[in-house]
Amino acid sequence: MKLRTLTLAAIPIALLLVACGGDDDTSGATATPAGSADTTSDLPAPGGEPFAIDPADFTTEIDNEYWPMEPGTRWTYSETDGDGAELQVVVTITSETREIANGVTARVVRDTVTEDGVVIEDTFDWFAQDADGNIWYLGEDTAEFEDGVFASNEGAWEAGVDGALAGVIMPANPVVGMKYRQEYYAGEAEDNGEVLSLDEAQEVTAGSYDNLLQTYDTSGIDPEALEHKYYAPGVGLVLSLGLNGGGREELVSMETISDEDAQAAGTIPLGESY
Repeated sequence: MKLRTLTLAAIPIALLLVACGGDDDTSGATATPAGSADTTSDLPAPGGEPFAIDPADFTTEIDNEYWPMEPGTRWTYSETDGDGAELQVVVTITSETREIANGVTARVVRDTVTEDGVVIEDTFDWFAQDADGNIWYLGEDTAEFEDGVFASNEGAWEAGVDGALAGVIMPANPVVGMKYRQEYYAGEAEDNGEVLSLDEAQEVTAGSYDNLLQTYDTSGIDPEALEHKYYAPGVGLVLSLGLNGGGREELVSMETISDEDAQAAGTIPLGESY
């Protein structure tokens, strides 16, 4: 779920994500956002500090109000990237799960980007929800394509491998001013988020939404990769706006697909039709 200058991304309980090789440092990290009475000490701070977790506290049944992940749910987005290209993004909650290297079992979510009907990026993202209702992001298996041919898996990472650390994508109880790590794999995936508002309104192709959660997403790798994202209760992400000329991605439709299609989305290899 790297910042693509516009893509679906896409926030928690204390976690230690054990690095490959058995790093057992259990020191905690505390985030203290400015302008908030909540110290958000139960969120991983931006950056690469370890954060203690217990895999037994996690579930693949994700029902957070701002991004419910019921298997079979599919969102379709239209995206205009920073170069003006017109893309389609399809995000599907599959019926598949995966045990991550740090011990957490995650829900597999497929994120497929096409241009003129041709796949240019295809990704399996891994999410789980903790006992408090925070959604954690645990890594991604991603593939980029050029002219229909595999070109790169740059940005792929897995919590617990090579020092990679999970982060939070959606807090259970967001508070304005919260700052948190979304993902961390040094030099590859270093995204962070901040809650800006809980009462925004936006109109997109899929409809008009209010009471939106607005976040400010940044990258520790690319200071120019900045986004505002808007999440609707009971729906999920409805709009991403790239700053610095980054583009726009908006929700076109939300639907429920069959059990067979939800399974296929999680099992058919990246780059192939599902």
